[in-house]
Amino acid sequence: MDPGLKPNYIFVLILTGVYLALISLAGPDTARADLYIWTDENGILHVSNISPPPEGNIIRMDEKEVKIPRDRLFTVIRIFDGDTIRVRGAGLEFKVRLVGIDAPEMGRKGQPGQPFSQRAKQAISQLIYKKEVELKQYGEGGYNRILAEVFSDGQNVNLKMIRAGLAEVYQGKPAPGLNVAVYRKEQDIARKKNSGMWSLGDKYLSPRKWRKENPWK
Repeated sequence: MDPGLKPNYIFVLILTGVYLALISLAGPDTARADLYIWTDENGILHVSNISPPPEGNIIRMDEKEVKIPRDRLFTVIRIFDGDTIRVRGAGLEFKVRLVGIDAPEMGRKGQPGQPFSQRAKQAISQLIYKKEVELKQYGEGGYNRILAEVFSDGQNVNLKMIRAGLAEVYQGKPAPGLNVAVYRKEQDIARKKNSGMWSLGDKYLSPRKWRKENPWK
């Protein structure tokens, strides 16, 4: 495991008699927000610190009510792209956005994807698909996705994607508490080696800029 990156894992609480699973949104040394739990019309369970839909059977859990067991493992059941996965554990399925990194964008709705987007998806699939992982959480991002560092066999998968040149350091606002300096150092090494997408040289376009130039319709 990388120095200074000891996991502060996501934890799960099973609510007796209700068959709901609750994700804490921070570690023991970080303030947690109230959580909302609801099931959508497709029967998918959602747990979020973002305001829930205006209608439906919604449960609100105050952070003071949460008692958290530790060291929960989750199985990776789907790979969306080089920085987004779906995991399953304790009766719950949810998306995870790998915090601190931004992988080349896959194509959608007939649009071509970025160079190395398929390579990035294949690489992360080989690392963690159908494997158990541990998650160090940094809150929640857009699209009801947990932001987390993903650890497999004690190795930081987020950093592995950076080292392989199959993701860059996320250019938006850093997640509070994330050691971004470690990510930038690994990115500098990958660029000097022309690893992965950095081999494109002047033709390289960051995922952030690519999204602006190729908005999904």
